[in-house]
Amino acid sequence: MEQHQVVPDVIPTAPKEVAEVTYPSGVKVDLGNELTPTQVKDVPNVKWTADASAFYTLCMTDPDAPSRKEPTYREWHHWLVGNIPGGDISKGETLSAYVGSGPPEGTGLHRYVFLIYKQSGKLTFDEQRLTNTSGDNRGCFAIKKFADKYQLGDPVAGNLYQAQWDDYVPILYKQLGA
Repeated sequence: MEQHQVVPDVIPTAPKEVAEVTYPSGVKVDLGNELTPTQVKDVPNVKWTADASAFYTLCMTDPDAPSRKEPTYREWHHWLVGNIPGGDISKGETLSAYVGSGPPEGTGLHRYVFLIYKQSGKLTFDEQRLTNTSGDNRGCFAIKKFADKYQLGDPVAGNLYQAQWDDYVPILYKQLGA
């Protein structure tokens, strides 16, 4: 995470554990490897060492919106799920439905960062619930501020990949009404 400057751009301290992130397309996220928007269009499977009696928050965020050189929308969050019991994301509370990578054409590689936080207990989130059919209210997010608001502390696990525009991106933009 330090190598790709996720520390300090997104979080102050790198998590100790690397989360295992696998997409239905068969590709795996591997600490900054390059994947395509086509490969990551569907919801991935995310695993980490979870305490079965604890709740977790999962976030996937892009600190490079609209580009790494000019991140004026830092961060654009792609997925946010809270109150995940143990490691079962499907039983968590979806705050923002999954949206795959959609870096604008010509903006180079974007970092897509997965972070998992252990909650102190079950939480009541007051965030607006976001679907995967609109890009509204996803920009200018900061997982650090979100974590502070809900007293999540530092992430316990994480991973990241990089992606740049491919011919799937216009399809995603249409889905988002852009």
